[in-house]
Amino acid sequence: MTNATNAVQLGKALKKRRNALELTIKEVARRSGMTDSNVLRIERGDIPQPRPETLKSLADVLGLALSDLFNLAGYVQPKTLPSFSPYLRSKYSDLPESAAREMEASFARIAAKHGYDPHGPHDGEDEKE
Repeated sequence: MTNATNAVQLGKALKKRRNALELTIKEVARRSGMTDSNVLRIERGDIPQPRPETLKSLADVLGLALSDLFNLAGYVQPKTLPSFSPYLRSKYSDLPESAAREMEASFARIAAKHGYDPHGPHDGEDEKE
């Protein structure tokens, strides 16, 4: 897809979700810290590739998956998921540090008990023949 096509698809998805939530452009703008005109321009597809921070704000306000918005905007997505520790700390950033360390230690123990290598599989190891 071209950036213009991506922008239009992104705008349609955002507008559809905003309408489903019965939110006005003004309300989305207020909640996201954006201007009304920027929200409208993104919905119209006038901004070829909105900044990641802008997409995050919109995802939070509209309850959408940020990865879906990144995909619609044409941003390159990693093919793999993050490992446990970065995922934990990103997803549960408000978790107390001691709790995060305890969860990481628990995960390491469980992985070791079951012979799981948290750094694998390596490229090609999980491919079916």
